[in-house]
Amino acid sequence: MLNSQTFQHSLERLFADYGNAKFLLAISGGADSMVLLDLFKFSKLKFEVAHINYQLRGADSDKDQELVEKICEQNNIPFHLYQVSEVDSKPKNSIQDWARIIRYNFFRKIQQERSLNFIVTAHHLNDQLETFIIHLSKASGIKGLTGIPASENNILRPLLSFSKEEIYDFANENNIKFREDLSNQKNDYLRNKIRNEIVPKLLEVNENFLDNFGKSLLYLNQTKNFVDEQIFKIEKELIINTDDSLLINKKLFLNQSEFIQYEILRKYGFTEVGEITKIKKAETCKKFISSEYQLTIDREILTIRKIVDLILEEVQEEIILKIDSGNQLIIPENLQLEIIELGKVNWEIDGSKVQFPLKLRRKKEGDLFHPIGMIGKKKISKFFKDEKIPIFGQQKIWLLCDGDDQVLGILPFRQDRRFAASKESSEIIKVKNIAFSLMDESLKSKSKK
Repeated sequence: MLNSQTFQHSLERLFADYGNAKFLLAISGGADSMVLLDLFKFSKLKFEVAHINYQLRGADSDKDQELVEKICEQNNIPFHLYQVSEVDSKPKNSIQDWARIIRYNFFRKIQQERSLNFIVTAHHLNDQLETFIIHLSKASGIKGLTGIPASENNILRPLLSFSKEEIYDFANENNIKFREDLSNQKNDYLRNKIRNEIVPKLLEVNENFLDNFGKSLLYLNQTKNFVDEQIFKIEKELIINTDDSLLINKKLFLNQSEFIQYEILRKYGFTEVGEITKIKKAETCKKFISSEYQLTIDREILTIRKIVDLILEEVQEEIILKIDSGNQLIIPENLQLEIIELGKVNWEIDGSKVQFPLKLRRKKEGDLFHPIGMIGKKKISKFFKDEKIPIFGQQKIWLLCDGDDQVLGILPFRQDRRFAASKESSEIIKVKNIAFSLMDESLKSKSKK
C-alpha cells in the first residue's frame, strides 16, 4: 500500500541519508508524477521540479505544463521548463527515444547547474512489467529481465515497487490534481500495445499477478547480483587494466562459456551474438567497433580501448625536438618525466637529408620506412608484426620523424637507412642514450642498438 511512510521507506532503501539530499523531480503532470511531487512535499524534502513540453499534443501539452507550473508556484517550488522547438528537429521515427534524450539532457543540465544530488522519476511496477515484456521479446538476457533499475547514475525511482492502481488510489484519496495523457490509449507504440492489450489479460489470469511479478523481479535481481559477482572474479583472472586500455587474456577468454564471454564483452557494447562469434574467430590485427569502444585482436590478447581516447591520440600534439651544441638530439624535460627506460639508441643521421624540426609522434596508418639491414621498404605495421610486438605495445612506440613527416626510425628498434649518416656526411645529428616510455617490459628484449 502506498502512503507517506511506505514511500519514505522506499526512498531510504535507495539513499539512507535522503533527508539531507537535494532532488530534481521529473514531473509530467500525470497521476504518477503528481503523486511523487505530493509525497516529496509532504515529506518536507528539498527538491525542485523539471517539466518538458514536447509540443506533441497541442493544447493538452500546454495544459500539462500549466498544471505543474501552477502547483510549483503555489508551493514555492523551483520550476524548470524546457519547451521543445524546431531546433530539436523531431524525427519521423523513434519519437520515444528522441523524447528520452531531450528530457535526460535537460535534467542533467539542471542537476549540474543547481548542484542537485539526484534526479527522481515516477516509474512504477506496471512500467516494470511492460519493460520486462519488451525485453523478453528481444531476448535481452538476465540484465534486461531485471527491468528498470531503482537506482542508477544518480537517478532514483522510489515508486517502482508500487502499482499503478495504488498510485491512483493515493491520488484520489488525497485529492491530488493530475492530467491524463490520452495518447497512452492509442496503440501506436509497442509499450502502449503491451499496456493496453497484454497486461490486462495477464491480470485477468491471476489477480495477484502483479504482486507475484514484483517478487519474481526481486529474485531475478538477486540472481543477477550473484552472477555479476562470479563474473567479476573471473574478470580479475582474465583482464589487466592499463592507463588507457583493457587487456584480455585471449586463451583464458576463449576457454570460458559463451555466456561468460557475452557478459564480459557486453559491457563494452559488443552485444550481438554473431559479432562475438566473429571476434572469437578473427585473425590478428582485426578490429571491431562498438558505439564507444574499439576491440583489437592480437595473438595472445584482446585489447579494448575507448574510441574517444583513440581519437585524442590521433590528434595529439607532435613533440618537437631540439638539438644541443654538440649536435645531439635531446628530449624535452616534460617527456622525460613520463618515460621509463626501454633501450638505448646509437644512431647518426645525415642532417643534409632531413627537413627540420625533428619530432616524435606515434604510428599512423600507412607509415613505412626503409630499415637498416633489410632490402627495400617496409610498412611499420608489418615491421611490428614481424618483430612480434603486441598491438597494445605498438600504440606506445615513438617514431622519429623530420619536418616533412618522413620516418627517420622507430625508437629504439630500427633506423631508416635513407637518412643514416655516412663517412661523407658533413652534418651529423647524434641520437643516442635515449630512453622511451610507456612500454611493456616484454618489449625490452626486442630493442636493437
